Amino acid sequence: MAPKGKLIIIGGAINTGSFTETQFGLPQNMNFFERGILKRITTESVHNTDSRFEIITTASLIPEKVGEEYIKAYAQLDVHNVGVLNIGSREQANDEAYVERVKAADVIIFTGGDQLRLSSIFGGTAIHETLLYKYEHEKIVIAGTSAGAAASSKNMIYQGSSKDALLKGEVKITGGLGFIDGVIVDTHFVQRGRIGRLLYAAASNPGILGIGLGEDTGLYISEGNKMEAIGSGMVILVDGRKMVDTNLTDVEMGQPVSINNMIVHVMCDGDVYNLQEHQLTIHHPKVIPID
Repeated sequence: MAPKGKLIIIGGAINTGSFTETQFGLPQNMNFFERGILKRITTESVHNTDSRFEIITTASLIPEKVGEEYIKAYAQLDVHNVGVLNIGSREQANDEAYVERVKAADVIIFTGGDQLRLSSIFGGTAIHETLLYKYEHEKIVIAGTSAGAAASSKNMIYQGSSKDALLKGEVKITGGLGFIDGVIVDTHFVQRGRIGRLLYAAASNPGILGIGLGEDTGLYISEGNKMEAIGSGMVILVDGRKMVDTNLTDVEMGQPVSINNMIVHVMCDGDVYNLQEHQLTIHHPKVIPID
């Protein structure tokens, strides 16, 4: 049975795009995020502007400031039922008061920062189990930007330089929060040149679809497998299912990795990828002729 919840994962941004963040997850430019992706999160929620929003700032090293910025951004969209959960420990992630707030939420947003904090603090806790249940059985919207997006899948990249990504052992992968399976997500993808990280991830596990979220860009995921590109940038998909060969298991640690026949797709706003059928449908907007 398809999950009733929806996922919106966002790659980060560099100018008037969906969400500019520093390494700490602090929003610097909310313009497009307010008008575009933030509004999409709101309209997809069950009660629209009257929905209950909870912002989880765990990934950030400056959670109070990040929470304040989100509250300001939502206020500009006339959304005022917004709370902030500054959860910094596994004890807090099991606290009944916090669990009840998550149970009452219509929208959960994981902010940017360090995705390893999300997996290590929430994995297996009461809040994690509550979110997994709500995603499967309720019409909740779970959104994540940057680290929050990277942690959304069952498998998660948490370390690896862009420059040396195709050297054996450079890219580190662990378990994420598991809202969606069969994919692995990387963020700030175009700006930071992270194609090598996804190629390595797909070569090491060809059954997993690599998703690279560009700046100003997100994916709206419904029914657990329908992925629609939103925003002004690009989404890069790396599909290793038809990979012919790789020397990954033969070379020593730190040596370059060879890959034969990796398929790459590029998605832009309105394009839809069906994860179950592995089929991309490109959106062709109508061109209005100029008189």
